[in-house]
Amino acid sequence: MASVIAVLGTLLGAGANHLFQQRTAVRGQLLAREERLRGERLEAYAAYAATLVNYRRALVHRWFCLHEDPPPGDPVEARARSYERLNEAEEALFRCRLLADSPTVGERAAEVLTEVKRLHGATDRADLDALRDRTRDRINAWVDDTAASLR
Repeated sequence: MASVIAVLGTLLGAGANHLFQQRTAVRGQLLAREERLRGERLEAYAAYAATLVNYRRALVHRWFCLHEDPPPGDPVEARARSYERLNEAEEALFRCRLLADSPTVGERAAEVLTEVKRLHGATDRADLDALRDRTRDRINAWVDDTAASLR
């Protein structure tokens, strides 16, 4: 009888040990997945902010090519470059929206891009300067907000 109880106790202990190990392994996998996703988000958000800055810079250069005399560059080339930067920004936006943990992050990212696009329509230098300041502040605010969500 004692040997049967010993065998049952051993089997029960082995089964409990297996369950605890399995739970620990699953928990470890979940933590690794969350950290990997956090890293992908960080990479996507940083890339998006960088493409916004590059697109903003291209639009400002394009504005000067159209409104300064003499122009600092070829307006046709500046237009092509601004469209390339817009495409890059939109691609980066899609990646942000796919990886975002809340819809708000993607919505705010799209709002910032819309704001940056307004640089093209600046009517004069004062309007351009105001839009430059506003877009710089909006990009920085978006970066600060997303950085907080990654902590």
